Amino acid sequence: MMPAAPSTALPVHVARIEEQLRERLNPSLLEVIDESAAHAGHAGANAQGFGSHFRVRIASPAFAGKSRVACHRLVYDALQNFIDQGLHALAIEILPPP
Repeated sequence: MMPAAPSTALPVHVARIEEQLRERLNPSLLEVIDESAAHAGHAGANAQGFGSHFRVRIASPAFAGKSRVACHRLVYDALQNFIDQGLHALAIEILPPP
């Protein structure tokens, strides 16, 4: 099987994702990890080797009383512009408040 062709989407940067999440969700804990290098050659990977696959670990007062699905939706909604720009994969870990 042939490897997937790299995406031509522009890479997304960790700092921009962090900034957007801080602005929208005011997290008490936030860690954004670019895991793109581990996905080189996979669908959605870009030629730059970064900026397409991310893991977000987040705790936020905005999540209080919400289901995990509702919390994930808040994160996806906050990052929709990055998804539109080429963020291909997003793993979300909702953490308990500190």
